[in-house]
Amino acid sequence: MTEGVKWENDLCFMVAGKIFCITGFDSPLMVSLKVGDEEFEELSAKEGIIPAPYLARYKWILVKEASAFTKKEWEHYIGQSYELVKSKIPAKILKKHLPKNDL
Repeated sequence: MTEGVKWENDLCFMVAGKIFCITGFDSPLMVSLKVGDEEFEELSAKEGIIPAPYLARYKWILVKEASAFTKKEWEHYIGQSYELVKSKIPAKILKKHLPKNDL
């Protein structure tokens, strides 16, 4: 996993160069992440969560209120986003970017 600043004001977390989580530096805390197809509609309808602008067609949500998730849910959805993005990356590229125990 790596992190970097994109678009001047967004902290992006990446796996093999592909973004799986985005947050800004400004308050309030807002986070965008990828979710499973079956969860997208349900989560998008939850208080404090909307389909992510520009990314909703790829099943990304924008969590506008940190309290929308419990700590355990945050851990689950961030980990799930990582795995969903990682699963789309070809093995050849993953081998270059990840330690063997993360493959």
